[in-house]
Amino acid sequence: MIKGLISPVLTPFNDDLTVADDLYLALAKRLLETGGCAGLAPFGTTGEALSVGIEERIAALDCLIDGGIDPSVMIPGTGLTNLIDTARLTRHAVERGCAGAMILPAFYFKGVSDEGLFDYFSRLIAMVDHPDLKIYLYHIPQVSGVGLSIPLVRRLHETFPDCVVGIKDSSGDWDNTKALLEIKSLITYPGSELPVIDAIRMGAPGCISATANLNGNGISTVIEHCHKGQWDDAEQAHATVKSIRMLFQDYAPIPAQKALLSRATGDTRWNNLRPPLMAMPEENVIALENELKTQFGFSV
Repeated sequence: MIKGLISPVLTPFNDDLTVADDLYLALAKRLLETGGCAGLAPFGTTGEALSVGIEERIAALDCLIDGGIDPSVMIPGTGLTNLIDTARLTRHAVERGCAGAMILPAFYFKGVSDEGLFDYFSRLIAMVDHPDLKIYLYHIPQVSGVGLSIPLVRRLHETFPDCVVGIKDSSGDWDNTKALLEIKSLITYPGSELPVIDAIRMGAPGCISATANLNGNGISTVIEHCHKGQWDDAEQAHATVKSIRMLFQDYAPIPAQKALLSRATGDTRWNNLRPPLMAMPEENVIALENELKTQFGFSV
């Protein structure tokens, strides 16, 4: 289990939209070394995972590990719409020594039953067939269109307690996160810093937050105060962290963070996104940058 802040990793692209390995490795190292992060979650929603091919994702994870990133601090996303490809990506992550794999439910067919999803994960576990497999379920129904119900999560965890060990709840529904935290021995990460104090009070080890790419030190300060029982200090730090998060949510979070990284580093490749996502208009970037500076004294 990774205790603290885990950052989904923005995926940089060259001008021809191939993965920019040099920027990817540099960002990963910064997040871990000076960015306040205890772990990384490559190829989640923030990393434009479903816009990146299987071979590219394998190569990018290899790039991080071969470049010196400890695989034991990474939980890469491996969920796709079918068992074969999901098993392949998951097996690769396990064989490279990653702490786990973050896996979406099969999400192309909507309105599927819990029984169908249970069968999907059961077969996936059998196909990967590795003693070190640790699955962190990924619940983001507002994006994937297919959610993971509380009874299904409980059943998967109780049936495969050494394998289905945790979940990232990006639903934004505190009642759902709270119910997950009440499942005995299930590791539950909220998918945002907004409820992190309440979540840690209930046993969460931290959170997995997209804005850790830029505000990791601020978020990790809140988490550290919580782990030390310094709740008043945590609440004070959290007020600013929450406001910064909400400001990013007023814009398009992925293009916004990439645009700010481009301005901070001087590398225009950070502006690149894969369609259908589009770069943020320059006037919006300037407005966001000014709001961050004037309201919070925040700069990348």
